[in-house]
Amino acid sequence: MKRSIITMITVAVISLGVAGCELGTSTPKSSTGVTQAKAKVKTQADGLTVEQGNIKRRVELENAPGAIKHMYIISAMSGDVLVYSTVKGKVTSSGKRLSPYSVVATDGQHVDSSSRGVAVEIGGKRHYTPEVLQDDGTYGSSISYLYWWDARGIYHQQYVTGGVMIHVSEQPMNFPKIILNLEETA
Repeated sequence: MKRSIITMITVAVISLGVAGCELGTSTPKSSTGVTQAKAKVKTQADGLTVEQGNIKRRVELENAPGAIKHMYIISAMSGDVLVYSTVKGKVTSSGKRLSPYSVVATDGQHVDSSSRGVAVEIGGKRHYTPEVLQDDGTYGSSISYLYWWDARGIYHQQYVTGGVMIHVSEQPMNFPKIILNLEETA
């Protein structure tokens, strides 16, 4: 009974609007009276915008089997390359996961269907998460530390602190000074 009353109240609020405004019909306006600008975006011959094309190419490049890339950790102060390494596949951030960080509930627990989220199976049970599976098939966020395997299959992990820039390229680059070359063996 409670659920149907809440549903009726929610429908009434949505149909009446909030604070006298119709939902979804007003153009956003700043306190100075400036309204939201709109632009027409043309697509390329493949039907994608330039931005969509860039993202598609990056996801494909980063997931190309057997790809070797080159990573440079550069000092923001001196411009020197502090660390150089090949990367087999891609550099991954520590926050990336194969399962979501949080779930709302499991099957059998009452959850309002409008806030249930996306169904995921964890430990043989169906859970619901508000997180969205990203283009690369992972959940989570980027950075904290990075990890990768080099062309020789050696695992590396780098904590990123202030004062450095990370550059990853599909082609090697020519820097005048590399302090720690992880590709050189003793």
